Amino acid sequence: MEEINYLLIVLAALAAIASPGPATLAIAGTSMNQGRYLGLSMAAGVLTGSLVWSTSAAFGLAAILHANVWFFEILRYCGALYLLYLALKSLHSAFSARPLSLPENRAASARSNYFKGLLIHLTNPKAILFFGSLYSIGVPATVSPPALLSVILVVGAVSSLVFLGYAVLFSNGTARRVYLKSKVVFESVFSMFFGAASFKLLTSRIGE
Repeated sequence: MEEINYLLIVLAALAAIASPGPATLAIAGTSMNQGRYLGLSMAAGVLTGSLVWSTSAAFGLAAILHANVWFFEILRYCGALYLLYLALKSLHSAFSARPLSLPENRAASARSNYFKGLLIHLTNPKAILFFGSLYSIGVPATVSPPALLSVILVVGAVSSLVFLGYAVLFSNGTARRVYLKSKVVFESVFSMFFGAASFKLLTSRIGE
């Protein structure tokens, strides 16, 4: 029986998850703007979405969904529209005179950020394609369910390290002070990135 290539899985997951993308950028922006608690809430939502796609890919759902192009088309348009919404929101924030402050109802804001993070990842068809390719390369077809579960846990640990780490890193005092001084620049960059990601998602073929 072939063995699971854990090293390949960890390295590939780390490189893909830690690279700048809509999820990591949203976590960084939220952490600098709203603080650690709410940044972690956003990261938890993204992490949940990551675990959903990872588990789906592990048990073969990725291949089934990939065969149904209509599903990915729906995801593609929903994801692109949501990224466009984030671009417009960041653009509005860039030129807003509202001072940097924590929301009064942090519990409600935490729930809102959690679902925003979840939506970012669940509407990203590239995520399930990535996880599908990750499991097809690093996990043999004859692997047992317990071993498959161990892979899901390993990938989940890598995702937790990256997403929660982003929230902690960008919510420290220095990062927030830099953000406050250059809010227009940061939010404008966020807006351009989300807009570009939306355009790329709309114009690219799933699987590219």
